[in-house]
Amino acid sequence: MSSDPEAQRGPIKVDLEPADRALVDGVLRRQPRALAKTITLIESTRPDHRRRAAGVLDALLPHTGNSIRLGISGSPGAGKSTFIEALGLEVVGRGHRVAVLAVDPSSTITGGSILGDKTRMERLSVHPDAYIRPSPSRGSLGGVADKTREAMLVCEAAGYDVILVETVGVGQSETTVAGMVDAFVLVQLPNSGDDLQAIKKGIVEVADIIAVNKADIDPEAAQLARRQIASALTMVRRHSEAWKPVVLSLSAATREGVDKFWDEVERMRKALADSGELDEKRRRQAVDWMWSLIDQGLRARFRANADVRRELEPTSRAVAEGRSTAAAAAYRLLDFIEASAD
Repeated sequence: MSSDPEAQRGPIKVDLEPADRALVDGVLRRQPRALAKTITLIESTRPDHRRRAAGVLDALLPHTGNSIRLGISGSPGAGKSTFIEALGLEVVGRGHRVAVLAVDPSSTITGGSILGDKTRMERLSVHPDAYIRPSPSRGSLGGVADKTREAMLVCEAAGYDVILVETVGVGQSETTVAGMVDAFVLVQLPNSGDDLQAIKKGIVEVADIIAVNKADIDPEAAQLARRQIASALTMVRRHSEAWKPVVLSLSAATREGVDKFWDEVERMRKALADSGELDEKRRRQAVDWMWSLIDQGLRARFRANADVRRELEPTSRAVAEGRSTAAAAAYRLLDFIEASAD
């Protein structure tokens, strides 16, 4: 039985076009091409594609929710990709199927992304029980792409029972992923600062497991970092009654300690499931995601309004030149939306 409240409803009869029905059937049959095409459809910004994607997701939803969802973040250079490949190989070696959803930063100038995660995970990318999907961030905040959650559900429907979401890794604001996974992992480096410096990093507050990577380079520094971070966590309010965050050191390059890391993931998953926190967490995440999509939709409709499009530039110029306050300008533009709804 799925532990995901989104999937705990009866089968939904969804009227789909033949092409979309073929995508659903292909995903359920674990066909990589159908999986890739479905995620591409979901990531599309075309209005007709979004409507089709919604129908496909509704058809797949009863088959989701049976995976362990893991979010992985950390600063550039912490070795996230190496760690994810080592973890993925450990997981498939234990009989699981793993999907990696990697988010690459998009250029603020060209809008393009490198999408090189398959290159950095050479061994995992060719494993028959692994799937790696790089996606551009496209300016989305919080370290994940705006369709990461939907892509995660599609991978679950395709039979992947471990989902690893790798964030962009550009700072301390990548906490959005914590709102869509069962466990949030922070990858740290030795010599990253003392315990006071650790507690100043807001991202530490939402971490469930902290892994000090590259312990093979300087084992003493790694152990010192582990103790300092563990000390900092004692000053942070726990966000779970059933789970106390843990800190461990490992080496992704040599895979030393990766097995113990996965043991902690499974231990946490069991603790949350036994206490009922996992179901409650996923219910809360589903509702939060609904409101996030509502916010996105309202913003898109605001910009699509004909009166707003006509007045937005002159109104913005008036604010910039000091001829109007930001509040007055915002209310004036919002009035167009209210008028169109009447």
